Amino acid sequence: MATTTVLQDELRHKHDELAGRLAHARSIIARPEQTRRGCAPIDQFNAGTSRHLHAVGEALLPAVSAHCEGGARLVHDYLPAAKHLEVLLFHVKAHEYGSTWETTHGWPTLWGEVEEALDAQEEKEEELVSHLAEEASDDVLLLVAERITAAEQKAPSRPHPYLPHTGLPGKVVRRLARPVDAIWDKVEGRSIGGPKPPPHRAPGLFGQYLLGDPRFPEEPVDDTRHNEPGDR
Repeated sequence: MATTTVLQDELRHKHDELAGRLAHARSIIARPEQTRRGCAPIDQFNAGTSRHLHAVGEALLPAVSAHCEGGARLVHDYLPAAKHLEVLLFHVKAHEYGSTWETTHGWPTLWGEVEEALDAQEEKEEELVSHLAEEASDDVLLLVAERITAAEQKAPSRPHPYLPHTGLPGKVVRRLARPVDAIWDKVEGRSIGGPKPPPHRAPGLFGQYLLGDPRFPEEPVDDTRHNEPGDR
């Protein structure tokens, strides 16, 4: 179905983007004793992956629970892969900022674990989408694709593996975590990038009146007018 393809393509595109960010982050070379505090590629990979995981929890998991037979079991089976990836993202940030608890792990080992976890999470995510595509309507699939995109715009920029992920508690956690994450990102000077916000819609007539900013359509060019003989 065309709508199924929209959802699948959306998620594949996101994972291609995350794989590219991971490759960029792990390509940075530094001496073992050096930290990489405030390293933009690492911060952007961490933030982008965290936002995606939160968006899946916000949009895809509720749809699977509601529309798939055995949906609760499918979601339950997915969560360990997502939480494991989130824990590793915590380790990446701690490694980046030189935590003494991370001295037993080298960057190559840690990046290898992150890559494996990201692949495992993607497989579980594809499994959820496959079940949803078989049992849900086109309208549901299209709505999920739209909600995932919208959820990433306002998702927290850090992982929260030990807090609720599903149901009302998960929604509340994401709402509360987003501004807290934003404050800490600013304090630490993290360059997290992020999805571009949707363009603002042009105000309607009533909005133009309230804003005192009327928008007039451009007058059409009058091609019938010709210069008079005396015009210069």
